[in-house]
Amino acid sequence: MPASHGLRRRHALLLASAALAAPRVARAQGADPLPSWRDGPRRRALLDFVAAVTTEGGPDFVPPGARIATFDNDGCLWVEQPIYTQFIFAFDRIRELAPQHPEWQQDPLLRAAIAGDIAGASAQGVEGLLRLAGVAQAGNSPEEFQRIATQWLASARDPKWGRPYTSLIYQPMLEVLSFLRSKGFTTFIVSGGGVEFVRTFSAETYGIPPHQVVGSSFALTPGEQDGRITLTREPKVDFVDDGPGKPVGIARHIGQRPIAAFGNSDGDYQMLRYATEGPGRRFGMLVHHDDAAREYAYDRDSHTGRLAKAMEEAPRRGWQLVSMREDWSRVFP
Repeated sequence: MPASHGLRRRHALLLASAALAAPRVARAQGADPLPSWRDGPRRRALLDFVAAVTTEGGPDFVPPGARIATFDNDGCLWVEQPIYTQFIFAFDRIRELAPQHPEWQQDPLLRAAIAGDIAGASAQGVEGLLRLAGVAQAGNSPEEFQRIATQWLASARDPKWGRPYTSLIYQPMLEVLSFLRSKGFTTFIVSGGGVEFVRTFSAETYGIPPHQVVGSSFALTPGEQDGRITLTREPKVDFVDDGPGKPVGIARHIGQRPIAAFGNSDGDYQMLRYATEGPGRRFGMLVHHDDAAREYAYDRDSHTGRLAKAMEEAPRRGWQLVSMREDWSRVFP
């Protein structure tokens, strides 16, 4: 099969996956665009914002091409506790490869991963965890990595729920994604996680195609083999799309300032500011994990998804602080 034909076929399949995912959410909604949201000020604020920016002739009208909404992934669209899913994948991959690399035992971070010491590894923060992910993925082509990650996601199960990680997504946020798209918004994921990992499941899970995913990235080395151009992943992190990196990632990848941003942690603080400090009507929302019965309860004291500064500043910045316990009638699909 010619390479160009294969690329066209893969692109068509990805678009089909995205198209199928969105109606699946829409069908569940019926007449109410947000059926898993309890009536309250946060729900009404979102509906009012969307009505304002989509009413042609109104003072806050925004043309469809400028209706950009960005969403964090971990903790905003799917579960991030007790550690980010990508790094559970990296732990598993490092343990699988460890017999071939006895030298890894000399590195405290890699040694913690091999031993399954999640707390020890996560204490080194996002950059330490990204270094783990880089080591786990080094030497693969993007296509090889996609195959490995897809196979892992198909078989791995969350130990608390015994369910696939891609099923531990937030139904209320799926409804927000679908609702915004039905109103002419383009939805992007802007994640601190590795961009290629999120792209393996974003279309099928969220209806967001790979080219609308922004994330942290690793160096790629170009080459040539058997007359074909190749790309090989290196362990070096070349961009961290977290905290102050998120506005940079948005500017580089999207090229437009979003008018709405959704997150859940201090890692999203700068993204929400970047979105809401622009001219015209703007919207920012934070998901507060305060529901230990149905998911988890954490904020200021958590290594993963810490929420302190953004939560403190939300009222004065006009951001909506969503209570998972009070605002969501259900959590998972």
